[in-house]
Amino acid sequence: MEDKCCCTTRTKMRTQEEKHALESRINRIIGQLNGIKNMICEDRYCDDILIQLSAVDKSVKSLANVILETHMHTCLVENVQAGNIAVVDEIVDLFKRFQ
Repeated sequence: MEDKCCCTTRTKMRTQEEKHALESRINRIIGQLNGIKNMICEDRYCDDILIQLSAVDKSVKSLANVILETHMHTCLVENVQAGNIAVVDEIVDLFKRFQ
């Protein structure tokens, strides 16, 4: 299946395997957040909660990196090959948001 570039149509066709992998990561993050919510309800010690929040932060950043990497290998490359160099500004803006 050929990827449709998100930069042209503002959608990104993903395979079922890609969707499943992303959904699994998101479900793990949701599970982590639910665990933190329970820890707060149980009056757990602040350090324990902060450690779990750090783990969620790393999980979210990891998910973002996977999506960014895919975006660069598909959408960005396809647009540059098609002569649309304006997508480079889009990537620069994305990197600024990550900092």
